[in-house]
Amino acid sequence: MFKTTQNTGIIAKALVEHMVKHHVKTLGFIGFNDAYGEDWLNVTSKLAKENGIDIVATERYQRSDSSVTGQALKIKSANPDAVLVAGTGTAAVLPQATLVKQGYKGTFYQTHGAALPAFLKLGGKDVEGTILAASLMLVLPEIADSNPSKAIAQDFIQRYEAIYKERPATFGANVYDAGLLLERAIPEAAKTAKPGTPEFRSALRDALESTKELVATQGVYTMTPEDHSGFDERGRELITVKDGQWHLAK
Repeated sequence: MFKTTQNTGIIAKALVEHMVKHHVKTLGFIGFNDAYGEDWLNVTSKLAKENGIDIVATERYQRSDSSVTGQALKIKSANPDAVLVAGTGTAAVLPQATLVKQGYKGTFYQTHGAALPAFLKLGGKDVEGTILAASLMLVLPEIADSNPSKAIAQDFIQRYEAIYKERPATFGANVYDAGLLLERAIPEAAKTAKPGTPEFRSALRDALESTKELVATQGVYTMTPEDHSGFDERGRELITVKDGQWHLAK
């Protein structure tokens, strides 16, 4: 399996680095009660321990929940310096909005699963100041022209808008990047095997694993047999919500 989204570790490391920089010593966690939430809890727990951050409250919720009042009250009573919400899309808004309404004043962190226009629209003022790490596409006008992915991302956005009359979500760019990876890998695989055969599938896997420094909309991909995502720090930006829009965080 290959994917064109960032591994949890790369994103979580950026968030924890921000926490350390801003003197966060205690952290509350609330995440989906599924594999996504579990992965984020495991990765964050390890990084937090390595950086002297104590996770003082851990809560879970279902993607379909309409209330997390109980979980939020437990987190608020622990009074952490910051809270990390491990959810996706609009479902990532609920814990944060609930805590804000309960009077929690600490910093909120979100995962790259929240990096959707719907998160901003539904969250409104409740998500102002949120910190997350995600694709450069969210803040493309603020990205330096020297960034190798900027021109490719701009081209993708312009062509998408010409057809659909709206700005694409970053997940659309993930699919576009998958096409760029295959565009490079398929001709290599076809040199040694016939498409449609088991041998071709193996050759395609090998070709994808051999991808080096492929510049795409989300970052620069370098795959290995151990890493089927391929991102390094060039595949993320630290972002905040300001005046209802995404901006580079400081």
